[in-house]
Amino acid sequence: MKLRDLEIFVVAPPFPGWGGRYWIFPKLITDDGIVGYGECYASTVGPRAMQAVIEDVFERHMLGESPENIELMFRRAYSAGFTQRPDPTVMGAFSGLEIACWDILGKARNRPVWALLGGRMHDRIRSYTYLYPEPGRESAEFWVDPDAAAAAALRFMNLGFTAVKFDPAGPYTIRGGHEPAMSDISRSVAFCKAIREAVGDRVDLLFGTHGQFTTPGAIRLGRELEPWNPLWYEEPIPPDNLLEFAEVAKSVRIPLATGERLTTKAEFGTLLRAGGVKILQPALGRVGGIWEAKKIAAMAEIFNAEMAPHLYAGPVEWAANIHLSASIPNLLIAETIETGGAFHQKLIRNSIRWEDGYILPPEAPGLGIDFDEDLARAHPYTGTALHLQMQEAPCDHRHGNRFEGGAPSSIT
Repeated sequence: MKLRDLEIFVVAPPFPGWGGRYWIFPKLITDDGIVGYGECYASTVGPRAMQAVIEDVFERHMLGESPENIELMFRRAYSAGFTQRPDPTVMGAFSGLEIACWDILGKARNRPVWALLGGRMHDRIRSYTYLYPEPGRESAEFWVDPDAAAAAALRFMNLGFTAVKFDPAGPYTIRGGHEPAMSDISRSVAFCKAIREAVGDRVDLLFGTHGQFTTPGAIRLGRELEPWNPLWYEEPIPPDNLLEFAEVAKSVRIPLATGERLTTKAEFGTLLRAGGVKILQPALGRVGGIWEAKKIAAMAEIFNAEMAPHLYAGPVEWAANIHLSASIPNLLIAETIETGGAFHQKLIRNSIRWEDGYILPPEAPGLGIDFDEDLARAHPYTGTALHLQMQEAPCDHRHGNRFEGGAPSSIT
């Protein structure tokens, strides 16, 4: 069995677009006709350029190879061009192709992917969601309104969620870390207070920041959040400052989480050795794929750290997360778009089950999903913007506008 053909779908989820502006799905076909689907979570270049990168990685390192040889193909891509170091764009391309290989291998053996990763540790997987507005009530104001967030938390709790995530702390800027304005801190405290009062001790609070702050700024904000006892304080400083996470951890009594913008075990290994981060959040469509994430989970065990796979993408990465999550002992929780995401589920013909706060690992072969190619082709992405956008500079803190143009697709 050899890898023979590649097709790439670039899909634009309809409004409100939870999961990003577009999703990139590579489809691999073997010489004996088995099809596998993957997903690339990489947005350092536009989708047209990204398709070219995916094609190059496939043709250069994978075409004609057995899909079993994942380790060999990873090393080819990782070392290509005399680099041999983490590269988010190349690894994003390879990750989606690698996920598709696992889909093929499971189908060829008539077994779910989790069965090929050491078997199932978990019969169900605890999930969390971002706090999203109800359909028809989307607005820029929702993201800076503590009362609206508390109402959303109560709504998701009533669906069965035991953890919810929110990020009221300010804009995502290209200028590295910045000091939070006092209004950013006050708004963040108001969110924690309102949500905790709404849900009590039935729901964990997951506080996101997306790398906005300097080290002292992250410490200032984190200390103010401590009375509400969040389960984690996510990416409080930029992801290119791996050693500084330990400085934040020494001063803030909330567990730190990070990883959605990191790639390969090399970067996660640095985090673990430095100390400070005990919750790892790899995005499987960027980190190197399922096998690389499995290695990271094994490393994390040695450091008494847990895994919480990240998701701000489409349903194929979600499926990959689920199979990894089912197979590892140190799973904390897995991100989900609401209860699976309306368009996410539609694109895979509702082939993954979410029940009362938990995801049920698929029993069908491969990733266990039924990908709807016709629906994917009916929703092509034709724009030029990136999957996620960063602002040029912090906004006017008096107004607390969080997104560029108020666009909700900037969430991760």
